[in-house]
Amino acid sequence: MTDENTPAVNPPATDPWKGFRGVMAGTLILEVIVILLAFPIIAKIGGGLGWGSGLYLGAMSLAHVLMSGMCARSWALPAILVLQVALIAGGLFHWSIAVIGVIFLCVWVYIAYIRRDVALRIERGLLPSQRA
Repeated sequence: MTDENTPAVNPPATDPWKGFRGVMAGTLILEVIVILLAFPIIAKIGGGLGWGSGLYLGAMSLAHVLMSGMCARSWALPAILVLQVALIAGGLFHWSIAVIGVIFLCVWVYIAYIRRDVALRIERGLLPSQRA
């Protein structure tokens, strides 16, 4: 039920969240590629790839791949942000892991900002597909 002062808002003709989920999944896969590229860097620059850093990078890669399939869940974005914090904590093994985490944390904060902006536009009826 709408208020007298609030105009009725049409739902979007197309699902804007479908494309947004694709962006999130694609960003996670891109991040996995960057994490996997950290293996040779740590092996050459970081004094060798130890079992701890190798296991950590492998687990983070697997977590990111699994998370890319769960982008439709309501808790996906907060979980991805937690993954970024965990990746930054990987700086205990080598500083380059923390750098990857900080860069992608910035990307994910921007994606969260875009998500909020799209939700506000849907609520106000400002998406092009909502115009009658």
